[in-house]
Amino acid sequence: MNSSLPLMVSKQSTERFNNRELSWLAFNTRVLEEAMNVSHPLLERVRFLSISAANLDEFYMVRVAGLKGQERAGIVSISQDGLTPSQQLEAINQAAQSLMVEQQRIWVILKEALSNEGIKLLNRDELSERDKKWLDSYFMDHIFPVLIPLAIDPAHPFPFIPNLGFSLVMLLKQRKSDQVLRALLPIPHLLARFVRLPGASIRFIPIEELVVLFLDRLFPSYDPIQIANFRIIRDSEMEIDEEAEDLVRTFESALKRRRRGSVIRLSVNTDMSPKLESLVMDAIGVDDADVFRLGGLLGMANLSKLIVKERPDLQFEPFRARFPERVRDFGGDVFEAVRKKDLVVHHPYESFDVVVQFVRQAARDPQVVAIKQTLYRTSNDSPIVEALIEAAESGKSVTAMVELKARFDEEANIRWARDLERAGVQVIYGFMDKKTHAKVNLVVRREGKDLRSYVHYGTGNYHPITAKVYTDLSLFTCDPKLCADATRLFNYMTGYAMPEGMEKLFYSPIMLRKTLLEKIEIEIKNAQAGKPAGIWAKMNSLVDIALIDAMYKASCAGVKIELVIRGICCLRPGVKGLSENIHVKSIVGRFLEHARIVAFANGQDLPSREAKVYISSADWMPRNLDRRVETLVPIENQTVHRQILDEILTLNLRDTEQSWTLRSDGAYVRVDNKENVNVHHYMMTNASLSGRGTGQGKPNGKSKSKAKK
Repeated sequence: MNSSLPLMVSKQSTERFNNRELSWLAFNTRVLEEAMNVSHPLLERVRFLSISAANLDEFYMVRVAGLKGQERAGIVSISQDGLTPSQQLEAINQAAQSLMVEQQRIWVILKEALSNEGIKLLNRDELSERDKKWLDSYFMDHIFPVLIPLAIDPAHPFPFIPNLGFSLVMLLKQRKSDQVLRALLPIPHLLARFVRLPGASIRFIPIEELVVLFLDRLFPSYDPIQIANFRIIRDSEMEIDEEAEDLVRTFESALKRRRRGSVIRLSVNTDMSPKLESLVMDAIGVDDADVFRLGGLLGMANLSKLIVKERPDLQFEPFRARFPERVRDFGGDVFEAVRKKDLVVHHPYESFDVVVQFVRQAARDPQVVAIKQTLYRTSNDSPIVEALIEAAESGKSVTAMVELKARFDEEANIRWARDLERAGVQVIYGFMDKKTHAKVNLVVRREGKDLRSYVHYGTGNYHPITAKVYTDLSLFTCDPKLCADATRLFNYMTGYAMPEGMEKLFYSPIMLRKTLLEKIEIEIKNAQAGKPAGIWAKMNSLVDIALIDAMYKASCAGVKIELVIRGICCLRPGVKGLSENIHVKSIVGRFLEHARIVAFANGQDLPSREAKVYISSADWMPRNLDRRVETLVPIENQTVHRQILDEILTLNLRDTEQSWTLRSDGAYVRVDNKENVNVHHYMMTNASLSGRGTGQGKPNGKSKSKAKK
């Protein structure tokens, strides 16, 4: 591609928007910074390092793979900040290289700290004879049978290395001659990345060190000349034929193709010789720009394997989520509690078990006649899926909207779909060209001579594992209009019938962006009329140009805008004459901030009872607004309204211990922590949103984080 082609974007555009990909890398840098946060226990710092590495792997599998596909196709369209795919790739590789170097630097520090705490990662030169004797037996019993040593020559071509594949490449010399053998030793995924040594102390050895220790068992009569490690990442995007006759079979075929995607990134040791490096690069087909030379451990995503259960003192103190008190007041009857008034549950501080209880109760209640459920992601042994199966087997009408296009969960979703179908559930796969990302569960119950509906709207997934670490909201209501709207939405998803007469619910791809733009415009008019005007919003990512430009317009009109955006933010706050009234912060801490909330002042100073408050499944990104089915749910019950606006949003804006401020130049800086407000700690110790103690008080500015000693 001709990189000298003129950019079809004005200089003003480059000053108005942050690059999407570089903004994500900035977010992952904030995650990595938590590995150096001494307020966290040591093993949690190791976890943050592991998460940053896993995040970067997925970023290359998906985002970088997409840009490379555009580059190969000769696409010269530019990003909203004025960069071509090639220019973005160059900038990404530079930023990613710096990030990976920093990961290595931090690992050296953490490794020493772990050693001081009695958790050691040894190399082969640090082993005792007793260790070697035990490892000899372990190697022959557990590793030797599954390894395949490969000579690389015309008769033995370079093999296929799977995605995230880790391998040893080497030059070996035959002892009785001058013959040199080029050899490869792929390390299968099923082998532990770190092997734990026996004994009272906690000691590990990396698999590559162990294999090299017994290399003579694999290549008898050869001595090593050079040995190096490498790791690859492949393109994991999936292309689906929109005219497929059988979607499940199409996805199964696409999953097989994905496993053989082109190599996007090659990581090698810095001490790999040019000869071995050229051998690998030529064999897998990568350019020098896609090679990352690292002077330490490869595959840092696996460092989470070093987090051992017997050292709880080096981890966050266990947190036990509370079951909503109001549901307890009704003997665990979720329906009765919701009939009394709307219920909001704040995960992970309040237990996801109440969501499971809602579905289980529906499955076992003889008065329930129908259940309709969306499933985007859930756990392998999902209690939600089990409850739907139980409901279907008991004769209830059960519909499951299973999204096959949930990235990296496609295989699991196919498995659930088949289990559900076998039980008699009506399984629907939704739209070919859209993902169903909305989180909705509708239950229809016979009460006397009438039917009453109950609905759960969520900001997160129906996933009991992630619900322990993601902050999300669950709204339960039997509001007839919100329930009828849920029915209309399901009809849209199952029958493609465009909903008519939506009474309260807004949804994408038809009306969500339009609705948000209208709400922003109302704030602009209020500001112009001299009334209080403001917007508070919390989400994972902000990318959509139309919404960003609308907020720029609002800022210029005097609307005060406070945004809490954990990840990507393409908006530039604080730019003179453009966004002086916009403030953006990011919270990165013990829990992953995931709930999407937006509040519009509606002519009063925020927070107020008159504010228009909504919860949503959607981030403000083109994919969510144009290519997904998402929901925006109004919060009208005054108790729930106060809980979400006065407690959750207010406290997020007040957090200092875990917050970063986005500057106008796109850089993030830690918030001044004089007030010591920690939203996660406060919610763990004080908040009980749906309990009888709701609204007991506001944070006093003092944090007693259990992570601090």
